[in-house]
Amino acid sequence: MKQDIYNTIGKNIQKYRKNKGMRQHDLAQSLFLSDSFIAKLESKTRQTISIDTLEQIAEVLGVDITVFFDKSVFDNK
Repeated sequence: MKQDIYNTIGKNIQKYRKNKGMRQHDLAQSLFLSDSFIAKLESKTRQTISIDTLEQIAEVLGVDITVFFDKSVFDNK
């Protein structure tokens, strides 16, 4: 099944955020973003995101930005 790129990015953000032991609120606060923005990113809502913000999220989570595009996040379902 073809996955929407926004859903792929969101699910990967959620995966790496949880791996780091962070809540959505923690991630939002560290980036001066709203909790609802992070929640929308991680949901099936088509929340757009800039490359700059994606890079900032990757930095906070300690990962390379490219991991957010990994579609294998859906293989474990």
